[in-house]
Amino acid sequence: MFMSTSPSATSAAALRRLLGQPGMLIAPGAYDGIGARLIEQAGFSAVYMTGAGTSLARGFPDFGLLDMGEMVANAGVMARSVSLPVIADADTGYGNELNVTRTVREYEARGVAGIHIEDQVSPKRCGHLDDKEVVSRDEFISKIRAAVAARRNPDFLLIARTDARAVLDLDEALWRANAALAAGADMAFVEAAQTLEEVAAIPKRVQGPCLLNVVPGGRTPIFDLREAEAMGYKLAILPGLMIKAAIEAGDAALAELRATHRAPAVSGTVAQTFSRFGADEWNDLRRRFQTGAGKA
Repeated sequence: MFMSTSPSATSAAALRRLLGQPGMLIAPGAYDGIGARLIEQAGFSAVYMTGAGTSLARGFPDFGLLDMGEMVANAGVMARSVSLPVIADADTGYGNELNVTRTVREYEARGVAGIHIEDQVSPKRCGHLDDKEVVSRDEFISKIRAAVAARRNPDFLLIARTDARAVLDLDEALWRANAALAAGADMAFVEAAQTLEEVAAIPKRVQGPCLLNVVPGGRTPIFDLREAEAMGYKLAILPGLMIKAAIEAGDAALAELRATHRAPAVSGTVAQTFSRFGADEWNDLRRRFQTGAGKA
């Protein structure tokens, strides 16, 4: 598969079609082009760019230490690496309504299919950590209005995330989710529900499509995603999936090297690995121009 050149409009429209189908869309999380390609090759239909993973890949915890440019650049790398729609974390929108306007346009310009914007105070923290703070209702909804007005493609998906459950209570989180949908958001993301009862209540009490964030070791109980689909969720993201897999595999490989003084055995050749990332298409392109077949 050659690098995708599909414009943002095509990617966003593809995501809308997927969400318009019956059932729930599952978007595993990745933080680079490798993870995005693996998700595509595993047969999934969408990719989620995790903000936590993007931070960790740059040596930082998920404490809001990355700026908009760093996040947008990573989202662009992932979007160009696959033919699947990419949904990206856009944190708090990186400032006021004017910053949110630019944020939406920058992600859209990179071919991203949709983003979520949250109501935490900047700098934000991972939604499953303590000591979070949220902005006022009015400030959150004004940012959502700005995001809706900023998008140039009406298919570009805007997801409103609220962290008010952990900071205030579930009722406040649900109020914010519904107010954001009324302001034009396409989907609600109520972060860090704390029991299965709360998880089940959210799609019943929110007046629009809902996203479920699946974070092993976080505040929300982990359960079969088929049950989440039955509850009425339209989208599930798994931001930590590739992070945990990479860390655990890396720890194991390093421990084996340290113990045995031998590089751990791997499956496949170097050429086979590169083939998974488009080497065959790039080689074909080079040969075409070397033989003159690519001349006008």
